[in-house]
Amino acid sequence: MTVPAGSSATPVTGASPVAALDDVTLMYGDVLAAHDITFDVRPGEFVSLIGPSGCGKSSVLRAIGGLMPAATGEVAVNGLSVTSPRPDEISFVFQDLALYPWRSAVRNVEIALQFAGAPRRERRERALDALTRVGLGDVANRYPHQLSGGMRQRVAIARALVSDAKLLLLDEPFAALDEQSRLNIGAQLIAILEEEGKTVVFVTHSLSEAAYLSDRVVVMGPRPGNIREIIDVPLERPRHTSLMREPAFHDLTDRLSALLYTDDEDAP
Repeated sequence: MTVPAGSSATPVTGASPVAALDDVTLMYGDVLAAHDITFDVRPGEFVSLIGPSGCGKSSVLRAIGGLMPAATGEVAVNGLSVTSPRPDEISFVFQDLALYPWRSAVRNVEIALQFAGAPRRERRERALDALTRVGLGDVANRYPHQLSGGMRQRVAIARALVSDAKLLLLDEPFAALDEQSRLNIGAQLIAILEEEGKTVVFVTHSLSEAAYLSDRVVVMGPRPGNIREIIDVPLERPRHTSLMREPAFHDLTDRLSALLYTDDEDAP
């Protein structure tokens, strides 16, 4: 699959946010996971969440997707409070890909449409089209164990793309891959998102990945997580991996690192 590396739709400034969190607190039972979470995501924007393990990044993502209720504050998508999953508007890709080993790639992608009640012929056509867009049209009938890690990752992305949802939530989807593969697949994903008109909230532990892919980066502190700073990424698009050798890129990742590791005990 040949795509323009790192191209992305320009975020729509001044438009109503696709997702908005206002003074959100998240709890697991009586354990405070995150608090004072306030930010929004504009149409066409790629926003990354970074922070130390256990700071509540994935919890924030789950709250946006309606998988976890806010203890206080409000989470809204397309102007409406989120109280439960809304698969017509929101798609997920998790680190645990949850591919069914007994189903081929195309049938794994079809399952999202099957749950939505789409007719069989429509399911197959749309699933094949989604696999083709992620460069897997020629392996549609292979099973997960016959695919590389990167190919399985693309199947999961195709399954998210096959729906009409405009908001895509990605929870460390490339964590099992090496850095080069992560950036290559991420660049391909952005090119697809531009064509699809998707908006993305992306959880990652990789500062390079966040800097390279994002329009803005939300930096969270340790649990109970809160927002330390929201950084506008000053790097122009389209982007190429050669950008990672530029001083501006290193300045950005240094700034992100400094925000993450403000205390001696946090330093790697």
